Formats: sequence, C-alpha cells, structure tokens
Amino acid sequence: MTAPSDVQPVYAGEEPPEIYTASLYLAGAPLDPQSSREVLREATLQWRQPGSLVVLLPHPRGNAQGPGAAHRLAWERIQRARADEIIHWHPQPGPGTEAWLGDGLDDGRSVLGCPDIAADAGRRRRLLAEDLQVPVADTLPQAIALALDRIGPGAPRAGGQRDVPLLLWRTPSFSAWLAAQEDAGNTLLGGRVSWTFRVGPDRSHVLLWAYAARIHVAAEDRVKDTEVVLGRPDLTSVVAYRPAARWQDTEIVLVREFRSPARTPDAYIREVPGGSSAKPGDPRLTAAAEFTEETGLPLSPARLHLVGTRQAAGTLSVHTQTAYAVELSAHELEELRADTTSHGNAAETEHTHVEVTRLADILRPDSPHAVDWATLAVIIQALQPLMR
Repeated sequence: MTAPSDVQPVYAGEEPPEIYTASLYLAGAPLDPQSSREVLREATLQWRQPGSLVVLLPHPRGNAQGPGAAHRLAWERIQRARADEIIHWHPQPGPGTEAWLGDGLDDGRSVLGCPDIAADAGRRRRLLAEDLQVPVADTLPQAIALALDRIGPGAPRAGGQRDVPLLLWRTPSFSAWLAAQEDAGNTLLGGRVSWTFRVGPDRSHVLLWAYAARIHVAAEDRVKDTEVVLGRPDLTSVVAYRPAARWQDTEIVLVREFRSPARTPDAYIREVPGGSSAKPGDPRLTAAAEFTEETGLPLSPARLHLVGTRQAAGTLSVHTQTAYAVELSAHELEELRADTTSHGNAAETEHTHVEVTRLADILRPDSPHAVDWATLAVIIQALQPLMR
C-alpha cells in the first residue's frame, strides 16, 4: 500500500519529519509569509506523488518569535544543504547579490524564479542562471513545477538519509556505497554534499561527487565523521599482452594520456585501456568498447578473460575496477606498435596514444613507461599465470 500524497511545511527552527520522499527549500528575497503561503498552496496543488513532500521555509511559523540569529543561520545551512531542490524566488526589484547568488545557484538543485526582467538586477540574475544552465521561471507556480519535475517520484529517506539530496541519492555509485555500508551493519547518521562535478548538455549527470559522511561503525560502536567520501562511476580495464619466453619480456599495451593531476616528468599518465559507461550494462562490453575507442584496435568482448573486481582506491573513492585480460596476436601487437595516431573520445577531450612496452620496463619506477601503483597491481594480477 502506497502512502498518500502529503505536503508538510517546516519553518525555521523546526525539525523535518523522520521520513519523507522529497523536499523543497525556499530561498531568495524577500522571504515573507505571503511567499511561503503561495509556495505551500502551489506545492499542495502540484505534488501528486506518493509520500510526503517537505517544504522548508526559513522564517518562523505564524507569529512565533522563532530561533535566535545563530540558531536560525545553523538551521538554514543544514536544511538548505539537504534539500532536494532549492527555489530562489526574487519577486521584487532590488539590489543584486550576484556573487552570493552564483555560489548558491551552481549546485545542480536550484531553480530561479525571477519575474522582474525589466530591472537590472533581474536581468543579471537571469543571465547568470542561463550561464550556469539553471532552470528559470517567471512565476512561483512555474518555479515549483520545474523543481517538482526534477524531483519526479522522489525517494523515501529516513534519519541520516535525509541529508542526501536526490541529486546524489540517485547516482549508482552512491547507492552502491551506502548499500555496502549498511550490509556491514553500519548506519549513515547524516552528512553534507561537499561538491558535485556534473556533465552533459544540461549538466544534469553527476560524474564525480564528494560527501562528508557521519557514520556509526557497528563493529566498533563509534561514530566516524572525519573523512570525505569520493565517488565516480565504476571502471573497467583491459590488460592486453603478448607473452614471451621470459615473463619479464611480456609486452603490454598502454595508453598515454594527459591527465591534469599527473606528477610525472612529462605530465602524462600511462595506464591500461579502459573507462566507464554512464548506462548500466555488461562491464565486459564496456571494457571491449573502451579498448577499441582508446587504441583503435577492434576487440571482441568474447576474447576477454575476467581478472577480477576490486575497489580501486579504497581509502579515497568508492568506485570499483573490473579488470580483464586478453592475449594479442603478433600481428595485432605490431599494428598497435606502429600506430602513431591519436584516439579517444574527442567530445570528452580525451586524446590517447598507444604505447607497447615490456613488463620489465613498466616495473622500473624511473622508466618513461612507468605506471601508478593501482595500474601496476592490475597488470601483475592479470599476468600472474605467466609468472608461475
């Protein structure tokens, strides 16, 4: 049995319900009771999903005195951070606060309601929103409709889960991390989104995220809240090789690519071909497609042998890496060795260059073909049968 549609206002200083399906936060200026009443009226008319929609209103209920200034600021910071959507409502002309507004808008959860396009401040707000690819509405009902459209059916969250906005909650990487924590008996007590890196035509796809989590560790009966959890889509990779009489002479296919975090002498990173997909599916198919994209050599997924799946950087990021191995023919290896063209996905500014090198050279830390520790571990694991 599904819960009926329900809209619940939460005013400054009040705690939201223990469980709800979606939340809206009203921001902007002026934040008066009239705007709040209009928001509640429109939200009640438009919310038709099962479960509770919480409307967070940063002023006291009715004629109540409300919390003190410090308590109110803390309440606003917490509720704004956890809200699924934030409506920035600016119905009146007035001095613009574009620097603050820009910081507040660029979070992937904001809608700008700004009817006053004649005033200079209104025009600048709209230009800023358009530059950040933030939805813009002329009226408050339109702004609520845009926010609820992104919320969709929402998702029930309880306790500390309420501190996870839908933008993050819906990512497969966050879901997988939270499920692993809960399977271990741990509990998410709360947290805060530190940042998201969003891509796509409307910047709606969360590629990378950071979440400052507060977790009860069941095995130790303590709370851990001093780490930031990073997330990204899970990876696949392919160790393509040609065996030799001595395992140290096994030849490996690497791709060289400029990566901004590189600390190598030439500022390039060497790694085995691989990548991720925005859509769920068979990682073997993703691995084969990424190999072809980054090397130019067609590769049937049926040739790939599973090496295994592990977390790639467990002290920092939640993502896993599924590694495959494939033995290449002498002809394929020579074709790759002779390749001097650039490959990759140009639309994503990816430019990869093929390098073929011996395992012995990869093992030397001063080699021009040296790889990072994570890549080295994947290669050694894949070639372990050759080393016996």
